[in-house]
Amino acid sequence: MTETLRHVVLVLDVIGITLFALGAIAYTATAALAFPSLRKLQRWSGTFYSDEASGAAATPPITLIAPMYNEATVCVEAVRALLAVSYPMKEILVVNDGSKDETLDRLIDAFDMTPAVRPRTAWIGTAEVRGAYRSRQRPDLWIIDKENGGRSDAINVGINHCRTPLLCVLDGDSILAPDGLHRVVRPFLENASTVAVGGTIGIVNDCTVQHGRVTNVRMPESWVARFQVLEYIRAFASSRVGWNAIGALPLISGAFGLFKRQAVVAVNGLDPDTVGEDFELTLKLHRYHIDNGIPYHVDFVPDAVSWTECPSTLEVLGKQRDRWQRGGMEVVWKHRRVVFNPRYGRVGMFSVPTFLFIELMGPVMEALGYVLLVVSVIVGAFSGGVGLLLLALALSLGAAQSIAAIAFEQYAFHRYTSTRDLALLLAVVVLENLGYRQLTVWWRLRGIWKYIRKDDSWGEMTRTGFATSP
Repeated sequence: MTETLRHVVLVLDVIGITLFALGAIAYTATAALAFPSLRKLQRWSGTFYSDEASGAAATPPITLIAPMYNEATVCVEAVRALLAVSYPMKEILVVNDGSKDETLDRLIDAFDMTPAVRPRTAWIGTAEVRGAYRSRQRPDLWIIDKENGGRSDAINVGINHCRTPLLCVLDGDSILAPDGLHRVVRPFLENASTVAVGGTIGIVNDCTVQHGRVTNVRMPESWVARFQVLEYIRAFASSRVGWNAIGALPLISGAFGLFKRQAVVAVNGLDPDTVGEDFELTLKLHRYHIDNGIPYHVDFVPDAVSWTECPSTLEVLGKQRDRWQRGGMEVVWKHRRVVFNPRYGRVGMFSVPTFLFIELMGPVMEALGYVLLVVSVIVGAFSGGVGLLLLALALSLGAAQSIAAIAFEQYAFHRYTSTRDLALLLAVVVLENLGYRQLTVWWRLRGIWKYIRKDDSWGEMTRTGFATSP
């Protein structure tokens, strides 16, 4: 091997190590920002009483919008969970997005639904609405039946038929914590300029569900789901809390977000042609208010929880992750004007660029790093000992970030209480580096390739149902 090749490989290694270091700094910074916020939240939570909040006269009415497509296995339990949510003034709009299974029939039978008229309040373009149904048992429960148009289109139908000042977007299989709405609505009561608030997503696989409530939180039996539990803890208990602490929250999850209806209608709802519709809506709200000089506030409430079923097989998970990658790239390109633009404040200068270089380009750099590590040793640019030392450093920093996120979750929320669950979480910290992490890199690289090829396939989520008990 020539000396020139060794120098080229060495330079590439240095670039890769530098980018890795920047990523580690970004994650460490968000974790450092998250801790004071979680301390404040932990103190506040001790004075929160949902029974008192449910009687508060100032709580604004909320419409819960739950899009469903082929959710026959979980739809009835999910709707029972929404009905069980403690909140004085709420309506539930289940939007059946042209399901091909028994979703609509099961809901009609379970809740004694009858045809009804539900007038529009907005005119966002959507697929055709076939009809509306209202429950005789619970007048606050509605179903809007429509032609299939995708999740964003279904949510837009719900927005068009929403008649409350606030609307909450959920997944069709969501189980919202009983006090979830009271907690997530708090920023709207504290700040009149609030337009959007996100909550935490918890994984419900193998948890016990009774009467629409998660009564026993535990780690899933599937290792595929266990890895995702750790990922969600890192994302919600650390990263988003940190970004929110400096007013730079770039994303509100489409599985649980509360929005001011007027603001969402002003930006024409969700974009049905975008795979990452939740990310796109959040950036669109940021841009709309900044471009028009309208004071606004976007917030995140980590103690407001919605539980959802995560993929339990590698095949379905891989489709989800390459879709997330495509969605992120699509949204950042669509809103590329935001990146490093001081006009858009901390979102434009910090959180979106970090998302671009760490989350979106990270898989490319990590895959390149694996290749360069091997090549470096072969050509003698690094000794084997140095290469292994750098690999160990990378894994150690990643493990430290994961352990910090677990510590935050236990300190502020303490949802996983058994010794077994904590031991499993710590085991996942180590084991995710032995194949799972490399698989996620591959899936995200596949997502980049599909984005380049303009492949916008969705990939269906296969539900197994909740672990319900009478």
